[in-house]
Amino acid sequence: MPRETLVLVGRNEVRSVAEQHADRLRQAGLVDTVTTATYEVEPESELREGLSDVRGDRVYAVPLCFAHTHETLKDVPRALNRLSGEVRYCDPIGKRQAVTEAIRSRAEAASDADALVLVALGNSRDDHARTVAASHAARLRAVFEEVRTAYLLQSPAVECARYTLDADHAVACPLFVGNSEATRDRIPEQLELHRGGIDYADPFGADDAVTDAIAVAVERARANSKLSTPSPDLVADAEPVATDGSGRN
Repeated sequence: MPRETLVLVGRNEVRSVAEQHADRLRQAGLVDTVTTATYEVEPESELREGLSDVRGDRVYAVPLCFAHTHETLKDVPRALNRLSGEVRYCDPIGKRQAVTEAIRSRAEAASDADALVLVALGNSRDDHARTVAASHAARLRAVFEEVRTAYLLQSPAVECARYTLDADHAVACPLFVGNSEATRDRIPEQLELHRGGIDYADPFGADDAVTDAIAVAVERARANSKLSTPSPDLVADAEPVATDGSGRN
């Protein structure tokens, strides 16, 4: 049997959440070794030290973020290329069905409102965040009477969310794995939470359902014999991204 290692990769703000999931997954015995690796700005250079001790005949790498970005599609795979053995690189955990349950749980813990606003970072260069947010919104319309999506870097903008709601009372859920400047300051300010009428939930990342989502990603990668070590321009099951040859979309 090959010795298997799981690496949870993300920005520094998800480090504590990553460690929580790592502890749970170690107890579950999903793989032989579970470790975490985080970065602040430059994954390719900053992950060098964090990945230096990673060993295994097969390494599963799971990005702890809501949706693909330039970093997860280009820079993180380049960093993972330094690993020995077979690397199976998974999509970000944000797209999983279990994450929908985590979002619902956070919303219901924060409010009894029947209207929901899902707030994602977004990306002005691609639609990965919009696509994932829309999938959660579609599922959650079976639970909430009104569901809206809003973004910090795309339209519809967060600051407009209050004015597009039909309901007088809503709960807003940040679609972020961990707390950050965006979840603590930017989103509350742009939603004008001080005016009332909108309750605010915690980020979904620490929920037990997210641990389940990570486990599902690993099991899927384990079963997919076609997956291989990621190249700088390809990840296991991500949608292709066109570039101009300089790493820009």
